[in-house]
Amino acid sequence: MPDLRSIQTEVDACYLYSKLAENEEDPQVAGIFREMSEIEKGHAEAFLKKLNLPGTNMPSPSFRARTLNRIGKLFGYDYVLGILMDTEKSLSNSILAVKKKTQMTVTGTETNHVKVLRNIIEHSNVSGSTIARFETRHRSVGGNALRAAVLGGNDGLVSNFSLVMGVAGATSGQEGVLLAGLAGLLAGALSMALGEWISVKSSQELYENQMEIEMEELQTSPENEMKELELIYKAKGIPEAQAKEMAAEILKNPEHAHELLVKEELGINAEELKGSAFEAALYSFFLFAIGAIIPVFPFMFLTGTNAILLSAGASAVGLFIIGAAITLFTGRSIWFSGFRQVVFGLAAAAITFGIGKLIGVSVAG
Repeated sequence: MPDLRSIQTEVDACYLYSKLAENEEDPQVAGIFREMSEIEKGHAEAFLKKLNLPGTNMPSPSFRARTLNRIGKLFGYDYVLGILMDTEKSLSNSILAVKKKTQMTVTGTETNHVKVLRNIIEHSNVSGSTIARFETRHRSVGGNALRAAVLGGNDGLVSNFSLVMGVAGATSGQEGVLLAGLAGLLAGALSMALGEWISVKSSQELYENQMEIEMEELQTSPENEMKELELIYKAKGIPEAQAKEMAAEILKNPEHAHELLVKEELGINAEELKGSAFEAALYSFFLFAIGAIIPVFPFMFLTGTNAILLSAGASAVGLFIIGAAITLFTGRSIWFSGFRQVVFGLAAAAITFGIGKLIGVSVAG
C-alpha cells in the first residue's frame, strides 16, 4: 500500500527528470527525460487515487529535490542523473526483495526505469557526443563523486574529532591537543590520498594488462575472438546468421573489435582509465582535511574546557550537516539522518575522551 512518502518520492523524481529535460542538449534524450517525468507524475497521481486523496494534496518537490537541482545548476546535471540512476537501482532492488520475500511473481517490469536510463547510453540513435558524456562523466562523476565527497569529509571529521577528544581527555585540553589534531589531520589525509592513489593506479594497471592480453588474443587467434563476438551478439537476442555477419564485419577493424571485446567481455570502459591517480589522491586528501580541521580549529585560539566545548559544538554541527547531506542519496528525513550522525559521532568522541581521561589520571598518578 503506497503512503505519503512514496508519493513524495514520485513527485521528486518527476521534478528532477523535468529539470534534466530542460537542461539536456540532445533533443532525443531530453524527450526521454520528459517521458520519464510524466511516468513519475502518473505514479504519484495513481498513489493519491489509491489513498482516496484529491489531486490538490499533491506535495511540492522536497528540499532534497530542490537541493539536487541547485547542485545540477552549479556542477552540471550529470551529477543529478547519477543520483537518479542510483535511486532507481535502489528502488528496483527493494521491489525485487519484497516480491521474493512475499513470493510474489517477478514480472521483469521492476527494473524498467533502470533499463530506460541505460538505454539512453546504449541506444544507437543517440548522438556520439552524448554517449561519450554519459559513459565517462555519469559513471565516474554522478552520484559517486558526491557520495565520496560526503563520506570523505565524514571520515576526516569523525576520526580526528575522536583523536582530539582522546588527547583532550588525557591533558584536560591543554598542551599537545593542537599538535595531535594537526598530526592526525595530516596523517589521515595522507593515508587517504595514498590509499586512493594505489587503488586507482592498481586498477588502471590491472585493466591495462587485461586489455593487452585481449589484443594479443585478437592478433594471434582472430577466429576465436570472432566466435566470442558472435556469442556476445547472440546473447543480446540477435539471430545467429546476423550475429556471424556482424562479428565478421567488426573484425575487419581490429581496433574497434578490441574496444568492443574489452567493453563486453571484460566489462572495462577504456575512457575510465584516463582518470588521473594523482588527481584522485589530491581530491581525497582535501576532502578528508576539510572534515578533520573542524574539531582542531578551536584549539588554535583556546585551551582547556572552552576549547573542548567549542570543538564538540563545531563538530556536532559538522556531523549534522554531513548527516543531512547523506539524505541526498537515501531520501530519509534530514532531521533523522542529521541527528543520528551527531549521536554516533558524539558517542565515539565521548568514548575516546573517557579513555583519554583514564590514561591521563593513570599517568598523573
